[in-house]
Amino acid sequence: MGHWFSRNIVEPGKLPLFLALTSFVLTFLVTRVVTRLIRAGKGPFRNVSSGGLHIHHVVPGVVLTVLGGFGAVASGREGVGAAVFAVLFGIGAGLVLDEFALILHLDDVYWSEDGRKSVEVVVLTAALVLLALAGFSPLGVDDMSAQERQDRASFLLTLAVNFLFVLVTLVKGKLRMALLGTLVPFVAVVGAVRLARPGSWWARHLYRRRHRARARSRIRAYRHDKRWTRIRRRAQDLIGGFQERVPGRGSTPPR
Repeated sequence: MGHWFSRNIVEPGKLPLFLALTSFVLTFLVTRVVTRLIRAGKGPFRNVSSGGLHIHHVVPGVVLTVLGGFGAVASGREGVGAAVFAVLFGIGAGLVLDEFALILHLDDVYWSEDGRKSVEVVVLTAALVLLALAGFSPLGVDDMSAQERQDRASFLLTLAVNFLFVLVTLVKGKLRMALLGTLVPFVAVVGAVRLARPGSWWARHLYRRRHRARARSRIRAYRHDKRWTRIRRRAQDLIGGFQERVPGRGSTPPR
């Protein structure tokens, strides 16, 4: 295990990325446990307030992200400094993305239905970083040989084609597939050739007079959501602690 870690993580210079990902995931999990304990009134943890103002943990998260990001840029990819700043960045990013929904809605929706977006963003971010850590390069150019890398025309064509698939997937309303497609091209190809989701830019402009395509798109989206929404919600309940429903958007339950 130690030899594998040294060969695949330390030697390629991926140790800061590994530390950032580990601290990011651990921070998110610990934060969710603490906020659930605060909400239940258990343990020594309490909300942080100053002068009657509730200080959300996104505030120290932004500070740590800025410190870690600038520190990582200044320190490079090696040395103790790079490792320390990577950990700071991971902790800050975990705190910030745990309240992504609050930033998006500019409202305290942490325990509401809208608050589920935070869990989705954290899981998707962790998955993308894990893929990068495993060796996937953006837009899938890692499969090119040394000779192909020297061929600039082939290199640029590969980037352009993959970017086109990602862009088409994005305008078809499939954000998750588009993000994954930047690292795994096959995902972007699937998203690009399949029907667009209802309400997306592609559906609004290109399905306007194609009634059959619009109807098929709605039916397929309904079946897909019916099949996967329940599974996704159960996973979100398990990770984020949404077992107790909080009525109404904008309510500020204790945390």
